[in-house]
Amino acid sequence: MTLRILGIDPGSRMTGFGIVDQDAQRSLYVASGCIRVSGERLPERLKCIFDGIDEIVRRYRPDEVAIESVFMHRNAGSALKLGQARGAAICAVMQGSLPVSEYAPAEIKQAVVGRGRAEKEQVQHMVKALLNLANPPPVDAADALAVALCHGHSRQLLSRLGAVR
Repeated sequence: MTLRILGIDPGSRMTGFGIVDQDAQRSLYVASGCIRVSGERLPERLKCIFDGIDEIVRRYRPDEVAIESVFMHRNAGSALKLGQARGAAICAVMQGSLPVSEYAPAEIKQAVVGRGRAEKEQVQHMVKALLNLANPPPVDAADALAVALCHGHSRQLLSRLGAVR
C-alpha cells in the first residue's frame, strides 16, 4: 500500500512543502516547492500560507501530513510568528480532516541525516540522495521533504514494532 505524505516546513515569509509517496520498500519524490508569502501585515501572510497549503492539499491529495514543531528562537517574537504560520498550515490541512503529526527539528535531522544537529546543506544533500533527485531542492523545500521522510520512517518503524508484538 502506498501512502502519500505532505511535509511542511512553516515560516512566516517562506513555507516549504514536500510530497513523497511511501511504500514498504522506498520513498518516491512527488513534488516540492515553496509558498512565497506576500503581504506586509501578519494576517495577510497567514492567509497566504493557508491558501497555499489548501491548494497543495487539493492538488496532490495527501493521506497524511507531517509538520515541523515550533522551536524557541533567541527572539520570542520570531517563535510566535512561526507558531502562527504553523497554525495557518495546520488549519488548512484540517479542512480535509487529514491526520497531522509533528516532529522536532532535531528529530527530523536525526531521521534523515543521522545527526540531530545537522546543517541545512547536509539535509539538502541527504534528501537529494534518498529521493534520487538530480539536484538538491531549495532549502525550505528540502526541509519539508525531510519532514515527510521523517514521518515515513517513523511510520515504518512503528509498523515493524507492531508486527513484532
